[in-house]
Amino acid sequence: MDTQTHIALRDLELRHLEALRAVSVEGTFGRAAKRLGYSQSAVSQQIAALERVVGEKVFDRPGGPKPVRLTAAGRMLLGHAEEVLERVERLARDVGEFKAGTSGRIELGVFQSVAVKVVPIVVRRLRETAQGVDVRLFESRSDSELVAKVANHELDLTFTVGAPTQTDLEVEDLVSDPFVAIVPRDHELGDTVTPFELGGNPLIGQPVEDSCQRQIDAGMTAAGVRPEYFFRTTDNAAMQSMVRAGMGVAIVPYLAVDTNDHEIRICTLDPPLPARELKLVIGSDPSPVTRQFVELTVKYCREALSSAPV
Repeated sequence: MDTQTHIALRDLELRHLEALRAVSVEGTFGRAAKRLGYSQSAVSQQIAALERVVGEKVFDRPGGPKPVRLTAAGRMLLGHAEEVLERVERLARDVGEFKAGTSGRIELGVFQSVAVKVVPIVVRRLRETAQGVDVRLFESRSDSELVAKVANHELDLTFTVGAPTQTDLEVEDLVSDPFVAIVPRDHELGDTVTPFELGGNPLIGQPVEDSCQRQIDAGMTAAGVRPEYFFRTTDNAAMQSMVRAGMGVAIVPYLAVDTNDHEIRICTLDPPLPARELKLVIGSDPSPVTRQFVELTVKYCREALSSAPV
């Protein structure tokens, strides 16, 4: 493309292409004007402006009642015009869906229990109204890592236990998730147990660096019990499987328990350990669909934990 043509095409406007398409479809300037909601003179002006920009006639005008016909240059331009206008129309749809919260992408930070018990339900509910949403997950056992990724715009939002130290981030309170004991179904312990009673049993726990495990150990220590664990695992399902087999007992957040497992019992702690506080940390300028995800998550977390032992 020569420099002059390239410069001239900078003056090309969408309305020029819309007029070209309308006249080619309708065959006359008058019918094209009705299609576009313009006056006939306005359509003529748009076509004239287009011809000045490209330096070529785009229509043969036989005059009288005969329809106008595209020139060779006009046919070439029409192919490009249809591609451009189609992309603009697609853009308009995408912008509308984005603003309405029916599409978009969410980069979400999670840890194991919410990834299993919360996110699948919330995403399913979200897609009832936002079928075009794309949810991508990043899992970590470290709240500080997850929050840092939100602060650095690598994640749109993340689940955490407790509030972050960064005061400039938006935090949405979800729910208090109480700690419970899980024991084999036929275990001699009752449905309400003390930390001291649990301390006399083989304990299955999580790694010492896990934030929930640190909270459990601090609560047990405050109750006068020094817990000792014969096995530690990061896998909640493995922990529950060992309890089911009678290998030991465990203290876990209620949200981490598979409540459909009829071979275990969920026991209330008395006195209770301080519950873990579930929160969502939200990055700056959240999209409409991210806001919808937050609203649905708040609602579902309160539903899911409404029957939790207290």
